[in-house]
Amino acid sequence: MAEAMLAERAAPSTAPKMPPCDHKPRPYNGPTRAEILAMRKTHVNPALFMMYKDPVLIVEGHMQWLFDETGRRYLDLLAGIVTVSVGHCHPKVTHAIQEQAGMLQHATTIYLHPNLPIMAKKLASKMPKGLDVTYFTNSGSEANDLAISMSRLFTGNNDVIALRNSYHGGSPGTMGLTSLNTWKFPIPQTTGVHHALNPDPYRSPFEGTPEEIAHKSAEDVRDLIRYSTPGKVAAWIAEPIQGAGGVTMGAPNYLREVYEIIRAHGGLCIADEVQTGFGRTGEHYWGFQNWGVTPDIVTMAKGIGNGAPLAAVTTRAEIAQTLAAKTHFNTFGGNPISMAAGIAVLDAIDEDGLQENSRVVGARLKKGLLKLKDSHRIVGDVRGMGLMLGLELVRDRATREAAKQETLDVVEYMRENGVLLGKGGLEGNVLRIKPPMCITAADADFALSVLGDALARSV
Repeated sequence: MAEAMLAERAAPSTAPKMPPCDHKPRPYNGPTRAEILAMRKTHVNPALFMMYKDPVLIVEGHMQWLFDETGRRYLDLLAGIVTVSVGHCHPKVTHAIQEQAGMLQHATTIYLHPNLPIMAKKLASKMPKGLDVTYFTNSGSEANDLAISMSRLFTGNNDVIALRNSYHGGSPGTMGLTSLNTWKFPIPQTTGVHHALNPDPYRSPFEGTPEEIAHKSAEDVRDLIRYSTPGKVAAWIAEPIQGAGGVTMGAPNYLREVYEIIRAHGGLCIADEVQTGFGRTGEHYWGFQNWGVTPDIVTMAKGIGNGAPLAAVTTRAEIAQTLAAKTHFNTFGGNPISMAAGIAVLDAIDEDGLQENSRVVGARLKKGLLKLKDSHRIVGDVRGMGLMLGLELVRDRATREAAKQETLDVVEYMRENGVLLGKGGLEGNVLRIKPPMCITAADADFALSVLGDALARSV
């Protein structure tokens, strides 16, 4: 039965050849796809959507590879939505989790345990001097909520500036920070949040060079403060490169100018490194370092735990002190198992050279994507750095009309041919290429070949 299913769903014989992998998945003996779909339909909240017309059942992972119930292998270019940093079931991380789970699974931070301060110290060693105090949470939404609270407490101001097209979480607080209508419900959200124009030169209302657009966009932040706030702000929050928004970013001068404006008006600068952190952008460990700025607060999640529920807020001691004025507690923040996973992840990034791999393989991928843009007019823009890349598909390069259906068709074709990736942007027309950082040059070439075929079919 499994062999028949595998043959039925196998990639076409004319498809590019997938690089070899010596991992052999275990036989799957769980519920069938039909049974799982039925259980989800009956018992799981329908907000949990699935990709693909024929949803993929993923039952096993190994580094950059995923396997379905038939044993078919897929190259993972989405990394669990930019969460699997060092690789699926990385042996170092797996061993750390298993070892800690066998000794102590939970005791809370009211007791001493070595993993919490060890992880905090390791994070501080990766930060610019002064950013050396960390509070651990379970998700990026929690981390961003906490960063905003600390900013308001420390400055005594209330207003917060975020960017249009941003995504900072789905809690009532972070939903207010998020600026994509597709992620926002008509319910009360954080008040005092204002959204500035996005500096992305591809869809900016401003004209000029990317640097000129960045400067005009920074001036929009200044005007927003003058016209929409009391003249003082608590914080500015931004992703160095927007993730769910479609891998958008401004020229290097943008964040430098905005940080100066925010600080001149009494605010703190928050870098949301949930997707850009931990070496993914290649040249630097943190996304903000690519723009030559130092934030007051750094939030992180996803790749920090390689799939473990772990997030963090790192800041200066005097800002962190604001939370000590009252009782503040996170039941699972600092959990020994999550801390063990985080420590192992940081070690694996260094020991496996994954930041450098992100730089080298990411550059190879981007070069290939730019070649595809030259030969396929449906590609409107290629952007990003390291292993955080985006390909925006448009029906017309002059009008930049979003190629929504074509994007879906490309994603489906690539899945059929063994490559899983994501899509994002307000219109869902940006291919998101953000694989585990252990991806190889051969994997990149294979993915580019499949993508080239998919784009050729979309004409």
